[in-house]
Amino acid sequence: MVQKSGLGQASIYHALIIIFLEFFAWGLLTSPIISVLNETFPKHTFLFNGLIQGVKGILSFLSAPLIGALSDVWGRKPFLLLTVGFTCAPIPLMRLSPWWYFAILSISGVFSVTFSVVFAYVADVTTEEERSSAYGLASATFAASLVTSPAIGAFLQDMYSETVVIWLAAAIAILDLLFILVAVPESLPEKLRPASWGSQISWEKADPFGALKKVGQDLLILLLCVTVFLSYLPEAGEYSSIFVYLRLMMNFSKEEVASYIAVVGVLSVLAQTLILALLMKYLGHKQTIMFGLVFEIIQLTCYGFASEHWIIWMAGGMAAMSSIAYPSISSFVSAHASADQQGVAQGVVTGIRGLCNGLGPALFGFVFYLFNVDLNENNNNNKPSPVSDKPKDNNSHLPHHNAIESVVPGPPFAFGAVLVIMALLVAAFMPENPHNASAKKQKVLTAQFELQEEGAGGKKHEIEPLITDGDVEL
Repeated sequence: MVQKSGLGQASIYHALIIIFLEFFAWGLLTSPIISVLNETFPKHTFLFNGLIQGVKGILSFLSAPLIGALSDVWGRKPFLLLTVGFTCAPIPLMRLSPWWYFAILSISGVFSVTFSVVFAYVADVTTEEERSSAYGLASATFAASLVTSPAIGAFLQDMYSETVVIWLAAAIAILDLLFILVAVPESLPEKLRPASWGSQISWEKADPFGALKKVGQDLLILLLCVTVFLSYLPEAGEYSSIFVYLRLMMNFSKEEVASYIAVVGVLSVLAQTLILALLMKYLGHKQTIMFGLVFEIIQLTCYGFASEHWIIWMAGGMAAMSSIAYPSISSFVSAHASADQQGVAQGVVTGIRGLCNGLGPALFGFVFYLFNVDLNENNNNNKPSPVSDKPKDNNSHLPHHNAIESVVPGPPFAFGAVLVIMALLVAAFMPENPHNASAKKQKVLTAQFELQEEGAGGKKHEIEPLITDGDVEL
């Protein structure tokens, strides 16, 4: 017997509280992180930020399928503790030792895949019909955690100090761990758990490279993962630089940045709950994913070519609408994965996001560097702004850069829009509803498998697909 723990039955609300507390803690640190980056790496701040996030993202990419597979066997709760703990572990080191903070931040990527386990947890406690709305609610909770936390963090930093904000964030992270330990029940049904630890674990299922091989064998999840990669790569780069970009290039004040985050957060919550539910009901998975990608293209184009504040605010509305793409993809994956493969399926998709979280900031930092846009608060007085009157530097190489910046103030965002256009083209090849389209084919394959099993003297040889309905004619 597995000893029960937690309060009540496992529900989506347990997952929502976990997400909210974790990302609220990190949201408080929006301004302190920028300060610590500038103090530690005074030159080419965002290039170093991209390198650090790159190491973290690659580690997450490699570990997410493994963590998901293990949670399919050992349960979700131990890995919720592990992922949240490692994700938040660097927070107190931000003041104690910035160098150790960045070192632990990089290494923490091995277990910083909370969304992979949370989405598997949500899949355990919801039906297929409820799952798309549940994933939207989880993503909306992430957005809601960022509605007020950056503004609260900036306010406390001005009123007191960065140290107060950092220790408050650390306290909230500890509260999140205590909530998981005391209040969160296990969601994985007992019948899917082994009698003893390790009895059902095989390298084919747990090895991250084995999971990546399954991506190529399953056409449906291959299309989904390529779509995630091409669309989330610019999104991850945008998250890493947008706040400082608004401050230094678009001349937003601290108050305007905080208000901007709050407005986009509120709109994202609405988009990922009400609008997502309506789109999933009337359009289906594929069209909802493409709907979100179209708005992401518009959003990145606005950021790339904007020279006025009203365009940036319009881009924020587009960003909120584009936020429905990832929960739609997660719902699509979950709907076509078997009950004991939820963790593996979500782990592969979350791993692609982890890779993007590493490559995106590095890509954006490198493109900003190529176009002589140094997003560094210490050097902001030396950089011309697209909304300033005249550049102050008369060096001979600047006219060329100024000509480009006058047309494309944010080159990485414009490049990102091209990547999302490619993602939209890939998404167009996905089937409308593979679950229904392949149901009959699945029955035929099952019958053939049973006949082969009997003909071989009862010897069973089965290869589990990552997505049960992935064998589909496009």
